[in-house]
Amino acid sequence: MIHAIIIDDELESRNTIRNILNNFCDNVSVVAQAENVSEGVNIIETEKPDVVFLDIQMPDGTGFDLLEKTMDTDFQVVFITAHDQFALKAIKFSALDYILKPIDPQQLINAVNKIKLPGTDINTITHKIQTLLRNKNGFERITLPTFEGFRFINIKDIIRCEADNNYTNFFLNSGEKILVTKTLKEYEETLSGLDFIRVHQSHLINIKFVDRYIKGDGGTLVMADGSEVDVARRRKDDFLKKMGS
Repeated sequence: MIHAIIIDDELESRNTIRNILNNFCDNVSVVAQAENVSEGVNIIETEKPDVVFLDIQMPDGTGFDLLEKTMDTDFQVVFITAHDQFALKAIKFSALDYILKPIDPQQLINAVNKIKLPGTDINTITHKIQTLLRNKNGFERITLPTFEGFRFINIKDIIRCEADNNYTNFFLNSGEKILVTKTLKEYEETLSGLDFIRVHQSHLINIKFVDRYIKGDGGTLVMADGSEVDVARRRKDDFLKKMGS
């Protein structure tokens, strides 16, 4: 049985989560609820939950603040959040799970189905949370899901990303290549607003590692590691604008 805690300042939201779990998730038992960060910290220390369904914005702080106060406790996290763009990006960078408000029952059920107990790799969860907290004031690290598990990478070390069907190859400054089990489109969205730009259907590049641009119909980029990347004609102007900004 999975022991769960719900921490959310909205009573209606807590009731919705509890009711969905009670009606559709026989393997989950809601052992406690809290409406703010301070209550949540105390209940986590008392109940030792397996999973916490955690709101982002609360009157006395954020869900991120709560995690900073409970780093020595072993539990999984599913965030409950409104459309807070920065919070969502931070969560995606850490590869933690989240559910958007208003809560969709199937989303919550899917999140529960991803919880693996017993035998969960707590070390991986801890690294994900550490990645999240490290990024809360600016994005420095990203969690990459691979076939073997998860890799925790400094964003500044990513030279480029290349599509490989429904997967993505990450090429690092160290010369390492990592095959990641998500699409290039997902990383285009996740890395937007940083130093990355999609220059081709198959290529997302870090402009910090562009060594030179060779003119052509769309053109070709030579990256710092010597690799060459074609620029699609329709993306040429956006690339040149980005390089000039």
